[in-house]
Amino acid sequence: MLPQTLAIPTILFVIFIFIVSATVLQSKQRQGNGKRPPGPKTLPIIGPNHSDFFPETAELFLKTHDITFASRPKSISAKYISYGGKGIVFSEYGTYWRNMRKLCTLQLLVASKVEMFSPMRSEHLGEFVKFLQKAASSREVVDLTDMVGDLTENVTFKMVLGRSKDDRFDVKNLVREVLTLAGTFNIADYVPWLGVFDFQGLVRRLKKVSKEFDEVLELIIKDHEQSSDKKQNGQRQKDFLDIFLTLMNQPIDPQDKQGHVIDRTNIKAIVMTMIIAAIDTSATTVEWAMSELLRHPRVMKKLQDELESVVGMNRKVEESDLENLPYLDLVVKETLRLYPVAPLLIPRECREDVTVDGYSIKSKSRIIVNAWAIGRDPKVWSDNAEEFYPERFVKNDIDIRGHDFQLIPFGSGRRGCPGIHLGLTTVKIVVAQLVHCFNWELPLGMSPEDLDMTEKFGLIMPRSEHLLAVPTYRLAGEVGKENSLE
Repeated sequence: MLPQTLAIPTILFVIFIFIVSATVLQSKQRQGNGKRPPGPKTLPIIGPNHSDFFPETAELFLKTHDITFASRPKSISAKYISYGGKGIVFSEYGTYWRNMRKLCTLQLLVASKVEMFSPMRSEHLGEFVKFLQKAASSREVVDLTDMVGDLTENVTFKMVLGRSKDDRFDVKNLVREVLTLAGTFNIADYVPWLGVFDFQGLVRRLKKVSKEFDEVLELIIKDHEQSSDKKQNGQRQKDFLDIFLTLMNQPIDPQDKQGHVIDRTNIKAIVMTMIIAAIDTSATTVEWAMSELLRHPRVMKKLQDELESVVGMNRKVEESDLENLPYLDLVVKETLRLYPVAPLLIPRECREDVTVDGYSIKSKSRIIVNAWAIGRDPKVWSDNAEEFYPERFVKNDIDIRGHDFQLIPFGSGRRGCPGIHLGLTTVKIVVAQLVHCFNWELPLGMSPEDLDMTEKFGLIMPRSEHLLAVPTYRLAGEVGKENSLE
């Protein structure tokens, strides 16, 4: 840390240099041909305010000119948390990214693979409900934030690594630190020569968390290699890491003239991406959905009525029930409208000079889409844009998979999230189970209006405060039976 006597002058100096650098950049841009896109005059590298970014503009970048803006800018955070851009989220557009995305999609994210892990999710959900049932019997206040986070961590570990979470590692908090750092504005990404000073302390934190994550992944891979050597064929279902280890030192694509080979670093980068992308994103969406349901008893009751009608009161919800629960779809869609997984979509980088909507945009320019603002735009969603009202989707067929630009919580185009099906399945089954098996109320006599809905800043947008609630078991004829949910 800087001495207190030097801290303020140093910060003022950094701000001064930042403004000077921005002004020089703007001056150079003015010398170029074509109309420049709108933005703050003194800080042109920041880009336009979110209120200027309408769905029509997002569609131009993510659909009309998708291939031009299909790359990722290099950033300091990506360097440390993605092994130099080897994970598919932060990779530059090219042969490596296309082949790795295809491989990850085919081996884990396609519908058939997601469905294959349905029994495993059901098993973990059964244990989850049992624990909540015990809490309900004694009227305990439960921390839904922690409990749902543990559930998604276990499910993710089982799919990707073939095991439940390991108490030797605090992966959930490592993931949260990574997401916080990745979503933090870093001056050095825009004024590179300032990076050597690390005024914000981000590089120090990035080095620490990447080192800790690498040690965890290395131990897990070694454990996997040892267990794979000992087990007999067919003894257990192959997980994602099993598949990648069998591909070690092989070309990613035999047709790839650049000769990219899957090595240990590639595997760690991809596994790290899968873990980060799955754990907190699904848990955060479930948390926001439950928060809004607690604030809107009418919506909670309507969802419970649908579940009671379709599922009945003598069993849990199964994943096969999800397609018959249209109001659940509306609740999840409305949650993602107000609380998109990533409020600011991960930046894209322009691959070549291009003209978009009459504006000249230079190669290497960064485009950041504010999905949060688009989802709350009153010009699209009318005067009740800030209200949680699932019925707004009854009379329209707005899609959340990137086809309709009024609602793009998973992004769109080539760089849209490939794990949409897995994410939606996880969120829907967890919310459905929580609402069907239990009635919920806020603790200590809190009213719905008292619930703190403050958002926490980061690459994703969790609640600032943990969600606490008191469950009451509601299924018929199962209270007290140890094997009721087997």
